[in-house]
Amino acid sequence: QVQLVESGGGLVQPGGSLRLSCAASGVTFPLYAMGWYRQGPGKSREWVATTTSGGSTIYADSVKGRFTISRDNTKNTVYLQMNGLKPEDTAVYLCTAVRTGFGNYWGQGTQVTVSS
Repeated sequence: QVQLVESGGGLVQPGGSLRLSCAASGVTFPLYAMGWYRQGPGKSREWVATTTSGGSTIYADSVKGRFTISRDNTKNTVYLQMNGLKPEDTAVYLCTAVRTGFGNYWGQGTQVTVSS
C-alpha cells in the first residue's frame, strides 16, 4: 500500500521559513519523480516543484528563488524548503509520487499559513 505522509506545516510570519517533509512508503522511491502542489483557499490546485528520479529540479515561477525541493533516497523522503514566505503562499501543500506506467500518488497535505 502506497503512503505519502507530509509534515512540517504551520503558521509563520511573512518573510519566514518552513521546511516540509514527505515520507513515502510502498513505492520504489528512487524511481519516482516527487513533487509538491498546493491549494490555497478558494483556488485551484497549483504545481509548485518537482524533483525527477535523476535528481533534476524544476519550479513554478511563483516560487523560483525562494523554494528548494530536494530528496533523500536513503530515507524515502522529499523536502520543500520554503524561504521568504508570503501571505499568498498560504495553502495546503500536497506531495505527489509519479512513475509513468506505475502510478500517480498523493498525500493528504499539510497546512501552511503565512500571516502576521
